[in-house]
Amino acid sequence: MTLQQSRRLQSLLLGTLAWAIAIVIFFPIFWMVLTSFKTEIDAFATPPQFIFTPTLENYLHINERSNYVSFAWNSVVISFSATALCLLIAVPAAYSMAFYETQRTKGTLLWMLSTKMLPPVGVLMPIYLLAKSMGLLDTRIALIIIYTLINLPIVVWMVYTYFKDIPKDILEAARLDGATLWQEMVRVLLPIAKGGLASTVLLSLILCWNEAFWSLNLTSSNAAPLTALIASYSSPEGLFWAKLSAVSTLACAPILIFGWISQKQLVRGLSFGAVK
Repeated sequence: MTLQQSRRLQSLLLGTLAWAIAIVIFFPIFWMVLTSFKTEIDAFATPPQFIFTPTLENYLHINERSNYVSFAWNSVVISFSATALCLLIAVPAAYSMAFYETQRTKGTLLWMLSTKMLPPVGVLMPIYLLAKSMGLLDTRIALIIIYTLINLPIVVWMVYTYFKDIPKDILEAARLDGATLWQEMVRVLLPIAKGGLASTVLLSLILCWNEAFWSLNLTSSNAAPLTALIASYSSPEGLFWAKLSAVSTLACAPILIFGWISQKQLVRGLSFGAVK
């Protein structure tokens, strides 16, 4: 076997492996969407049915039972607001730790990351009582604050990593040209790191959009996002898989579409560091 044939075979095997992994990862989403167009009888059929008569009954039921737009709007407002607030705090923090590093910087970063290991249920009661005393139960503000706090360690870590990949010489050159701290941040640093920031924003949005624990415990109706809508289809009578699949599809569709549109920025952010 020649070297060229060996490379072609290796490329073919890697391509086949990549497709196999992609199919395995995508199959649950495919099955969820497929089940959403089944009747409850078809959804429980054994063996599973791939060929059936599709129906919109489940989506019509969701439209009649609940106001999907209201839940979706809550998810949009909470996710984007929490992400914006998270970046507003994380960018200055990461800037100071990346370009003015001290002996305590890495220890601080590790401590921030360690807070993610705390089980949410461990702080549920004090946060619930605090939100109740401040009149924030079933409000978007409560979820925005909570989502910001729980995602802040990851966002700071990511932004810090991207900033560390930027040569300090670029910032020093800007300072020699008379740039202020604000100009240095807005006109030099952020444009260079925009790929990394885009991937950070996308990750934060996904984490906020998928967060269910706090939305179920701190909201009931007014500020309930799509995760609460999904949970409402679990009843004492059991799970209605077809309807649950339909509401899950409606909940996942916006963030999947947004992720698909933003995939170039995500890849660019994950591969950030080529400026060196």
